[in-house]
Amino acid sequence: MSIVVRPADVFEDVATLVGPKNPTSQSCFCLSYRIPSKESLSLRGEARAERVRGLCAEDPPPGVIAYLDDEPVGWAAVHPRRDTGFATNRLIPHVDDLDVWSLWCLRVRPGFRKQGITHTLIEGAVSFARAYGAPAVEAYPVDNQGAKVDLTMAYVGTRALFESAGFTKAADTESVINKFPRVLMRLDLR
Repeated sequence: MSIVVRPADVFEDVATLVGPKNPTSQSCFCLSYRIPSKESLSLRGEARAERVRGLCAEDPPPGVIAYLDDEPVGWAAVHPRRDTGFATNRLIPHVDDLDVWSLWCLRVRPGFRKQGITHTLIEGAVSFARAYGAPAVEAYPVDNQGAKVDLTMAYVGTRALFESAGFTKAADTESVINKFPRVLMRLDLR
């Protein structure tokens, strides 16, 4: 199995991976941390899709996609923290003034899970951020200590997953998902 990770600049592939099943939905498309909350909540249906289409045309695009034989199978949202909701998030601290990138959403399509694609996505997201000059990448996974995480909340990843990718815990947070505390994990790229 050969997985290739590329920038998420093809809207149709992003829609395949994180587009809502209900076309009138005001959720997903991975916008909750990428754009201001008020804007995200106001966008529905085609307006939401068009906002994402615009992000895919930006440089950098909103993340990376894992492809298996040119089929999109995985998504990772990664972007400079300063341009995300994490820039002002009161529950997730800033460790320092470094202009880090945030990696906050991982998704692998059903039928392709448990094949190592998430690990490849993280590597690809880090390489993507490095290519844009990121001095470090942060993630905000749950510290579930091996307990099962509800699939709808698993998008943030786990502490163990990020540790296996070379990230280290940089701080505790006040954020909780699925009753598990989130931790700030960081990978220094300098």
